[in-house]
Amino acid sequence: MTDVRVASVTTWNDRLPQGRAVVIVPTYNERGNIERLLTALTGLEIPADVLVADDGSPDGTADAVERLAPSLPRRIILMRRTGKYGLGRCYLDAFAWVQEHAPGYGIVIQTDADFSHDPEMLPLLIERARTYGVAVGSRYVQGGSTPDWDHRRVLLSRGGNLYARTVLRLFYPSYPVRDNTAGFIVWRADVLRSVLKQPVMGDGYSFLTALKFVAFRLGFPAIEVPIVFRDRTLGASKLNKRIILEAVGMPWRLGWKFRKPLTAYERPTTDETTQ
Repeated sequence: MTDVRVASVTTWNDRLPQGRAVVIVPTYNERGNIERLLTALTGLEIPADVLVADDGSPDGTADAVERLAPSLPRRIILMRRTGKYGLGRCYLDAFAWVQEHAPGYGIVIQTDADFSHDPEMLPLLIERARTYGVAVGSRYVQGGSTPDWDHRRVLLSRGGNLYARTVLRLFYPSYPVRDNTAGFIVWRADVLRSVLKQPVMGDGYSFLTALKFVAFRLGFPAIEVPIVFRDRTLGASKLNKRIILEAVGMPWRLGWKFRKPLTAYERPTTDETTQ
């Protein structure tokens, strides 16, 4: 199915050394943000390449990447997808491409395209991920905040995350993650490979919950790093009723699906975790 969803993959600046990390940016109608984001990401001191996975944006997001990519100081990879298949499938296709075609990355980074996630936080998140396996930029631990949101959005997001954590703790009382729908995630590559060997589910924000929960079941509970989450200034939010309904059922599905003992799941080997 991946081959059906992916129309083409193009790489620029591949004569440059491959970075030690790759930043995956899923996009849909982010033309107003993508050029500024690529400039910011490739301007960081961390040696990170960028993979933009575009979900068939009709606003020309992918074309904007093509115009800018040759002038940037890092490798840029553009995955053009044949339509809008959702956040979960977008990430799964990008992860699969990285594993098959660029397995040398030691760190894999997930971030939004709208500057809600500050690229300047990446060095700290990478440091934490190297130690713990997975690090999350969190709005809901001490020091995290969402200063641009109105009360309704705060209630929806905080309530949804509290609901997910409460349900998952019914199955596993030690489950620690507070910001389950956070999309600013940094993975040690060996941990992500093990997570992706499991039946990770979900299309919208619930996919992000599933990733964190599966990592927890494999023995890698995410370390949460407080961030200031800024609201987008350009473009529109992708949240809709279908995504919300999926998020309501996902914690129950996850708790039931992964109810077997931890030994039933494949974990990274000792050699993998020391890379």
